[in-house]
Amino acid sequence: MVILKRILVATDFGEAAEVALTYGRELARRFGARLEVLHVCDNAIARGFGVDGFTVDFSGLQREIEAAARRQLDALIDEKDRATLSARAILTVSSSPALAIVEYAKRSNADLILMGTRGRDGVAHLLMGSVAERVVRIAPCPVLTLHHPEREFVRPDASVAVARA
Repeated sequence: MVILKRILVATDFGEAAEVALTYGRELARRFGARLEVLHVCDNAIARGFGVDGFTVDFSGLQREIEAAARRQLDALIDEKDRATLSARAILTVSSSPALAIVEYAKRSNADLILMGTRGRDGVAHLLMGSVAERVVRIAPCPVLTLHHPEREFVRPDASVAVARA
């Protein structure tokens, strides 16, 4: 029997990540699991460069990036999620999103990672790679990747359907 106690949704705030969060919420409800939503901010400071003694200070930019990401991340989880799913928003900074996701999954003992994927192919995939693909290869637990549009396995609750009508 599959037992899920801790579900990790990695988000880049894209459409595919929204799909992953929808699945994560539903799985957390069904299994009585805790939901954690992780966003990995790019480390602008690590990308700084210097030429002949001249360096650029990206610390202000980094603070702005993190503050904007925190606002977006906190907006993804509402009070109902916090109350019923013990949902938490986690923000971390890294130059390698895949490694940061996997490291957090290990530290938090995640039972499942859900994440969106853009489904790049050809040259774009060759040049840019796929964070989801890297996570699948090195994750300490199963990984469910989703893209947009997805198959309609998760349907909104009746109350949500009525509210939309």
